[in-house]
Amino acid sequence: MRVGIVDCGTNTVRLLIADVAAGGVITDVVRVLRFVRLGQGVDATHRFHPDALVRTFVALDEYATLIARHGPLDGLRFLATSAARDATNRDEFFQGVEQRLHVVPEVISGMEEARLSFGGALAGGPVPAGHVLVMDIGGGSTELILGDETGAVIAAQSFDMGSVRLRERILHRDPPTPSQITGARRYVARMLDDGSIDLTTLRDVTLIGVAGTNTSLSGMNLGLTTYDAGRVHNSSLTPDQISRLAQWLLATPVAVVRAKYPFLEPMRAEVICAGALICDEVTRRVGRTMLVRETDILDGAAMLLATALVAQR
Repeated sequence: MRVGIVDCGTNTVRLLIADVAAGGVITDVVRVLRFVRLGQGVDATHRFHPDALVRTFVALDEYATLIARHGPLDGLRFLATSAARDATNRDEFFQGVEQRLHVVPEVISGMEEARLSFGGALAGGPVPAGHVLVMDIGGGSTELILGDETGAVIAAQSFDMGSVRLRERILHRDPPTPSQITGARRYVARMLDDGSIDLTTLRDVTLIGVAGTNTSLSGMNLGLTTYDAGRVHNSSLTPDQISRLAQWLLATPVAVVRAKYPFLEPMRAEVICAGALICDEVTRRVGRTMLVRETDILDGAAMLLATALVAQR
């Protein structure tokens, strides 16, 4: 069964076209990412910026061509996450999506986003028996999901903090000032410590990091100049490695970061320091090495869509 998933977040829009076999085995046909910064200024204005809509629609035109080339699809979902939840002019965005992809966008809740990310993380390979904590740091929100190796979810929470939102709201300078960094850490710490999952009490948990911030940090730790998903998938980062990367990124101008790590796209490089700070605050509390995976919400949504389509037959 061939399905398509579009994940439209605050910083990126991604397309997965995949063949899903019995048992949930996923084979990629197309997996592509474009940086569009749809969430440009949304945290402050609660509206999509016209330039952001143009960038997003250009990417969706490309995706429409890919879908036509690799179709017909048995099913297609368009998932809109944090930025679309916050924007008051999202009807303009929805109309543009429907015109290009002939699918009705779904604004999924933070909780649904979390559950799909959990399923996608587990699709990346086996994990030890016991508790699993998945961390998905997006541009506008961060999801933490606690479950087990069977895929059962015990608790999940979506926080209104992400790499773009934190950069725009607090970490304005390049590089951020010490007072901005202190303020950002306090903001993230307050959210995490007030959350429903007590990160400091987890024992023998498998921590899995998915999505662009975590995979980029792994690529940096590996010393990559050209991104290599094969090396990043199922790589690991210790809390100390994450802390050192976060401190360096928060003290270093974006131009220097890009010069050292040219695989970082400009829109990723601009906000990676904020994402690294969030990752650092989480892993300090958990105190476990983080397993990094390329499989994420796209894979979780693809498996769920394929299951639903089989049930309908």
